[in-house]
Amino acid sequence: MMKKSLYTYFIWGYLVFGVLCCAIVFLCSSFLTYEHCLKYKAAELYEQATSLAESYSELYGEKGYPDNLQDHMSMLAAYTGQRIWFINGEGRICYDSADSNNLTDTIVESFDITDSHQYYRTGDFYGSMTSDVLSVLAPVTGNFQTYGYIVIHIPLSEVESLADQMMPSIYYTVLLVYFVSLLILLLVHVYVILPLSKITQAANEYAAGNLKYTVQVDSQDEFGYLADTLNLMTQELSYAEENQKKFIANVSHDFRSPLTSIKGYLEAMIDGVIPPENQEKYIRIVIAETERLNNLTQSMLSLNSLERKNMHLEYSNFDICPLIKNVCATFEGKCFSRNITIDLRLSSASIPVHADMGRIQQVIYNLTDNAIKFSNNNSSIRIQVTEKREKVFVAVKDYGIGIPKENLKKIWNRFFKTDESRGKDKYGTGLGLSIVKEIIQAHGENIDVISTEGIGTEFIFSLTKANSDNEAGIPRTFFRG
Repeated sequence: MMKKSLYTYFIWGYLVFGVLCCAIVFLCSSFLTYEHCLKYKAAELYEQATSLAESYSELYGEKGYPDNLQDHMSMLAAYTGQRIWFINGEGRICYDSADSNNLTDTIVESFDITDSHQYYRTGDFYGSMTSDVLSVLAPVTGNFQTYGYIVIHIPLSEVESLADQMMPSIYYTVLLVYFVSLLILLLVHVYVILPLSKITQAANEYAAGNLKYTVQVDSQDEFGYLADTLNLMTQELSYAEENQKKFIANVSHDFRSPLTSIKGYLEAMIDGVIPPENQEKYIRIVIAETERLNNLTQSMLSLNSLERKNMHLEYSNFDICPLIKNVCATFEGKCFSRNITIDLRLSSASIPVHADMGRIQQVIYNLTDNAIKFSNNNSSIRIQVTEKREKVFVAVKDYGIGIPKENLKKIWNRFFKTDESRGKDKYGTGLGLSIVKEIIQAHGENIDVISTEGIGTEFIFSLTKANSDNEAGIPRTFFRG
């Protein structure tokens, strides 16, 4: 509602502003155009009067009025349609082009010589005209004295007519500019207001929980980019919401199964269904299920701590070779029971790296455990460490069932398990690979997976090789965030 009100205020404000601007322009342009025409016409008449005065200044002598002045001024007045006077210094009109006799003795009584420095004036010319005129004066001089003045009169209506002829072009120009501005306003509405309204509507839909709403803005500008970003954001939020539902379902499943088993066995022992001589067997099962719950809880806490932005890593320089050997030793019993061998291939006897030793140990443990989990009996697992420039690459490869192509991107998700996983490893949490990825990304490194269904899977991650800048054995704490 506020958006519509502000937009309405904007439109009305623009229209009112446009009308006021047009009115001001019309009024000011009328006055300024009239003043311009008046000065232009006065300058034109003054040039004629000055030319006429200069032409006859030298003809004056002691006799005063020259005989041929009448003919020249009469022809000029007839040609231009102007009224031309010659006034002597006393204000007497010695010549009037409008008089049939041309020579008169009419005196402009209020004529003020001291006011003659103004080369033009408007009005009735000191009361000598019956209507308003534009009058221009030019002195006629000779022998260092002023003999009189050439005065040219034209009706003031001619100036007004000239100004009126110019006004329509000004009006049309102003109206054209106004309509062009309306066109610009329309373009602003189409390319700014409408996309902004759509984006606002989308934001309201998202706030209401409708993450399937799509912003329909197809422009190739910032609004289009923002719309694409919002659409991508909603897709990610939809995926996150879907993953959250799957997460809850997986957590519920993984917690419910052992709890149901524990409850069933305990109730059976209390009710006497399980005889005392067999209770130790089922108590061990209960303990195993309890351990399963504990491992699941610890994995979730570990993953949660890894995802926190203030998670810190204890960096140090250490040899990764004995670390891998120690991890492999912990799986000796599990590998022996299934006749699985671990083929350890190291590029050199000592390979120092710069990382958090405890976290990297957890990565190698999870990858090795995952490889054993999905390996066939009587098979082998290869762990290979290679060096390339400033990086160390660790690869863990099994020759087991492999991962379906459509599941390769899902294996990093929390609680994700393939159908084969649930059959082979019902005690798995589905968090091991998520933890691995978080640890490697926290180090600023990369991890990749290569898998072919029915042939096997290989995980490869990188680490930074230790150098002389960091002394071995001295830990340093870094915070991710």
